[in-house]
Amino acid sequence: MRSFCTDLREKKMFISLWEFFYGHFFRFWMKWLLRQMTGKCELQRIFDTYVGAQRTHRIENSLTYSKNKVLQKATHVVQSEVDKYVDDIMKEKNINPEKDASFKICMKMCLLQITGYKQLYLDVESVRKRPYDSDNLQHEELLMKLWNLLMPTKKLNARISKQWAEIGFQGDDPKTDFRGMGILGLINLVYFSENYTSEAHQILSRSNHPKLGWNQSYRDGL
Repeated sequence: MRSFCTDLREKKMFISLWEFFYGHFFRFWMKWLLRQMTGKCELQRIFDTYVGAQRTHRIENSLTYSKNKVLQKATHVVQSEVDKYVDDIMKEKNINPEKDASFKICMKMCLLQITGYKQLYLDVESVRKRPYDSDNLQHEELLMKLWNLLMPTKKLNARISKQWAEIGFQGDDPKTDFRGMGILGLINLVYFSENYTSEAHQILSRSNHPKLGWNQSYRDGL
């Protein structure tokens, strides 16, 4: 075991050293050499070689790890600034729009995708941080909807009830279970149960299995 841990530390050290030397030395000279050979910058070569999400991912990495401040900032722009930064990038990399007409279109598309998913992350994180509020009518309606989707033939006797354990909640009041994921957790459960109802019922049935179920395992652990 000690030998394994030592080997793992050595591998991590080697990877860290390689990333340092590659980022500070090899990458620069490799990019310079390829530009001399192809007559194109790294961004142009990416557009020529990759498509879709892989292209956008590589463009983001190239901009992020660039030593050029203009290129670095391009991954943090808002949507309204995209056109300006595309022009700035072309100016910094000496790209002639007449010789490479597709560059501007491709770069704009990539920057819009990069800004788009970053904004999406912020929006989702904002919902995750929003706690469940039992005084919020919309939150309560979502909770009742979840029960009706998962238990359509069984009536909930009361808002606070031991029945909630039948669909996986730990206590009599489900609001105490929405901690780390906040209201996002409930939104996801309702979405899954509403759009994949058959699968949700199968999972619930399995969880309540007398021997194999997760709820049974949880109760046995208690």
